[in-house]
Amino acid sequence: MGLVGKLEAEVDVKVPADKLLCIIRSENHRIPEAASNHIHTIEVHEGDWETHGSIKLWTYTIDGKVEVFKEKLVVDEPNKRITLEALEAHVLEELKSYKMTYQVLPKTDESCMAKITVDYEKLNENVPEPNKYLQFVVNVTKDIESHLLKA
Repeated sequence: MGLVGKLEAEVDVKVPADKLLCIIRSENHRIPEAASNHIHTIEVHEGDWETHGSIKLWTYTIDGKVEVFKEKLVVDEPNKRITLEALEAHVLEELKSYKMTYQVLPKTDESCMAKITVDYEKLNENVPEPNKYLQFVVNVTKDIESHLLKA
C-alpha cells in the first residue's frame, strides 16, 4: 500500500445541478444552516466566497471532535468542479497533503450527481486512509440536498 491515494464517491442529488453548484461554489455561508449538525462556521480569510484562490476557514465536527480546515479554493467553472486544497487542518496531522474535489454533473433538469474525489498523501504507512472525511462530505451533500428540497 502506497502513501499516495485517491478516494471517490458519487451522490445522486434530487435538485438541479446549478442550484447545488451555487451553494458549493459561491454560497458556502449557507452550508452551516443546511448542515448544522456537521458544519459550524465558515469564514473568509482572504478574497471572498467564490473567487479562485480565496481562502476560507471551516469549523466542523467529525467523529464527535471539533476540527478546522483552512482551504484554498480552486475553481474549474467549465467543468462545474470546485477543489478545496488544505493549507492548515486537523486532517494534516496525519496527511502530508489533502485535496477534495467536488464536481456537479447534471442528470436531468431536476437532478444531478455530485462526484467527490479526495486526493491525499499519508505521512507514513501506519496512517489510515481518510475515509471518514470522504463520508463526511457525502453526509454534508445529503444535508444540503434536504435543505434545498425544503426551500
